[in-house]
Amino acid sequence: MAYRYLYLLLTLFVTTPILAQTDAQIFAPDSVRRLLKATPTPVPIRVDGRLDDAAWQRATRANNFVMVEPVQGNRATHDTEVRVLFNAQYLYVGAFCRDSAGRRSIRATDFRRDFSQRAHDFFAIAIDGFNDRRNAMMLATNPYGTQHDLLSFDDLLYDTDWDGLWRVRTMRTDSGWTAEFAIPWQTLRYPKTADSTQTWGINFFRNRRMTNEQSGWSRYPRAFSALRMDYAGQVTGLTPPPPATNIRVQPYLLTSFDRYRSTEPGSGQSRTLHDETVKLGGEIKWAINPNTVLDLTVNTDFAQADADRQVNNVTRFSVFFPERRQFFLENASLFGTGVGPGDDLSGGAMRIQPFFSRRIGLDDAGNPIPIDAGARLVYRSLKRNYGGLLMRQRGTDQSPTTTFAVGRYSQNIGKQSRLGGLMTVKQQSELTLSPDSTRPGVTNLVGAIDGFFRINESHSLSTMVMQSASTDGRDRGVAAYAQYYYTTNQVKFWWTQSVVTKNFNPGVGFVSRSDVIATTPGVFWYYRGKYLPARRLIRAFEPGIWAEFYHQASTGRLTERQFVINPVWFNFQRGGFFGVVVTPTQQHLTEEFVPLGVRIGPGVYNYTRYQMYLGSDASRKLSVSTNYELGRYYNGRLGTFDLAVRYAPLPNLSLAGRWVGNRFHEVGENLSNTVVDLYSIEGRLALNPRLQLIGFYQQNITNRQRLGARDTYNIRLSWEYRPLSFLYVVFNRRVQDGITRQNEQHVIAKLSYLKQF
Repeated sequence: MAYRYLYLLLTLFVTTPILAQTDAQIFAPDSVRRLLKATPTPVPIRVDGRLDDAAWQRATRANNFVMVEPVQGNRATHDTEVRVLFNAQYLYVGAFCRDSAGRRSIRATDFRRDFSQRAHDFFAIAIDGFNDRRNAMMLATNPYGTQHDLLSFDDLLYDTDWDGLWRVRTMRTDSGWTAEFAIPWQTLRYPKTADSTQTWGINFFRNRRMTNEQSGWSRYPRAFSALRMDYAGQVTGLTPPPPATNIRVQPYLLTSFDRYRSTEPGSGQSRTLHDETVKLGGEIKWAINPNTVLDLTVNTDFAQADADRQVNNVTRFSVFFPERRQFFLENASLFGTGVGPGDDLSGGAMRIQPFFSRRIGLDDAGNPIPIDAGARLVYRSLKRNYGGLLMRQRGTDQSPTTTFAVGRYSQNIGKQSRLGGLMTVKQQSELTLSPDSTRPGVTNLVGAIDGFFRINESHSLSTMVMQSASTDGRDRGVAAYAQYYYTTNQVKFWWTQSVVTKNFNPGVGFVSRSDVIATTPGVFWYYRGKYLPARRLIRAFEPGIWAEFYHQASTGRLTERQFVINPVWFNFQRGGFFGVVVTPTQQHLTEEFVPLGVRIGPGVYNYTRYQMYLGSDASRKLSVSTNYELGRYYNGRLGTFDLAVRYAPLPNLSLAGRWVGNRFHEVGENLSNTVVDLYSIEGRLALNPRLQLIGFYQQNITNRQRLGARDTYNIRLSWEYRPLSFLYVVFNRRVQDGITRQNEQHVIAKLSYLKQF
């Protein structure tokens, strides 16, 4: 049976290029790059989104955008005009996004910074200040002036939560919409050269969501993104000021009121504790030179960070919660080595990371642990990149004083390849548990060597080898992976091989499963040929199949095998989708497994799961997505229904609800019939992109009763009263039922101020 599925996978990979010859192909970057001359302006530009200053009329225009979606290479249906100005303080970019439908076509569902590109019209700039064709700074806006920015490296690693200091204003008209950017030179990174005139890599791209059309100024294949800077054009004639002292200071003042209440079930007796806190702290960012940035943090606080969402996990893999704290998100890509599943599940469920920043300042339940101070140094250049992170975590009654250190180095090879190494250290001090008991201190170390090789436009290989050890003689183990990708407009093929030995323990990292050898090959086929039915409705047919084999590393025994067969997947012209997935699975449990309180004993289990995915256009005022899964589950049955609905009558107001229901039927040792429901409600009310009230509520209920329920509230008022200076008012409440009922409430006010020198 296993060989039959592998044969089908390889057959699909081999025959796809033959079947898709009528579709657009991958092409190499143009040998002659598109050019746009920047125009100097002696007077400041009034940034209001109108583009009516006289300087804009004199500036050279870039237009004739090329379509990327839905028909690669066609001329854009709605063209975009871009102009670039500069003076001693700012680089200005003005864009006019033509649209014959005017205001009626505009799509924007909220004012969230770093908004979802699937749900918004947007115009974006990709800037390669070193003109090395590898790295980019992306700045984007929607028609209401909401900002989205990130840093990209080789279009592979991204600092998606980097927040740059820049301004944008927009205006909507009956013939389209305009965007006016003012980017301080201090925000940009560029070399110090003897020649005062510089040429940078640049590209502009746009998404018109009403027709789901993507276009770019300098053309690139649809299999890639506009951040592949080897496909970018160039902006010439820039005379930026020489890079100078660039220091950002951001102090904060915080006051909080905390209440903790615990109640013994049945007794009615409760105990309440109160705590009031006033804190001072802050961060300093010093751009020492165009290549080097030093960040310092004192009395670090993350009160404004978005709270974790609850997840009901029915798999044998640990849940990976993303980092949400701004200090750790910035420049995360330099330290972000490792392998994990992509948006298309192409890495399987395995995730291996030698460094995971959530190990710092958070316990295993996501509760904060105070951080006294920290520092991070990052250097990036055309030839090499390196960085270091040092953090001091305060000791508490439950956790020892801990020092974290991370070092990273990578050497660029050729045009888009690199070799590197990473080391992490977690040093825990002695912890006093009681007057008569102490826990000795211990140090955990991990060393890693990694490489990325982009062989050509379509072929790439990533690999890493890691070893862990600790001073108490434990945690001595090895982990490694190799991941090959082949990507074209018609096919995506991958093969990932990874291993984690039983005692491998990255003290500052993350592994989703230990003592495992994982093999996960797969292929997707992207078909847009003449035989595609209902082409006005359907944009692409994208079936696929991938396999996941997991063996126990210590014994070589097969512990899990599944084939994910995706015979039907349609992407619709306006952005919706429909798909069907069938998953034959074999599980060899060597020890008890307890998903959501249901006990499943050791043994061999064979079963098949069936899934149906359906989603509507995410840019409309009302959008729906659902995933229904049913079938056998170990020795019983499990039905899972995941329904998400969002209503956004105006960009200023959006409401979203989600229900994830699990129905166990005669599962496990006790043939349990268990119901677990997770309800979520989120809302966002915004006066503009800078003043917003955001809230969410979650409730987790077992067997339709509140016993075992976990309630979480989070309400946050955010006011950006000047660029990157904020006032936050936050209310958190969490209730958890167990042996005792725990009720936590936190009210926090935080004021921060950013000053750039």
